[in-house]
Amino acid sequence: MPSPCQHRWQGFTLIPPWCYNPSPTQPMDPDMPMHRPFAEEFTDTRPASLVKRLLAMVYDALLVIAIWMIVGGVGVMLNDGEAISAQTSSPSAVALFNSALFCITFLFFGFFWTRNGQTLGMLAWRLRVQTLEGGRLSWSKALVRFLCAIPSLGLCGIGLLWMLFTDERLSWHDRWSGSCIVQLPKPSPQKP
Repeated sequence: MPSPCQHRWQGFTLIPPWCYNPSPTQPMDPDMPMHRPFAEEFTDTRPASLVKRLLAMVYDALLVIAIWMIVGGVGVMLNDGEAISAQTSSPSAVALFNSALFCITFLFFGFFWTRNGQTLGMLAWRLRVQTLEGGRLSWSKALVRFLCAIPSLGLCGIGLLWMLFTDERLSWHDRWSGSCIVQLPKPSPQKP
């Protein structure tokens, strides 16, 4: 009989991430922190440079702005063609709109960080966010990272610049969320 963490589907055994056990011969310790490794383990990763982090942020900012424009367009349609602003809309409508932007922005980053550790900007620069143990971020760690990035970047980027003065090269939001950004090696050329 399969364990409650395993499900049969068309001949494949699916194991949800919360039940992942890296050693199937030993029972899972419920007090042990979950480590969901990436499919391919790179042994020659190094901390990402500040310049590459900033370049990836520019790429991601362009994507987030495009998403905000779509959400803004939907908001205008729902508001009878009027812009949602403090002057023309009720305070609750403005709060709802800003909350929607905030939540959608978190879902954008959280989806990519928990799925493969790379947003589209990070993918372009071969960067990956991972736990300090080398695994994928959980949704709770992604939320902590997202919330901690606000003061880290909002205070003139001091939290990001902090990485230049530490041996671990961790920014504030890296340190507070127990994560790090690594530079992935270039893929090896395929032999014909």
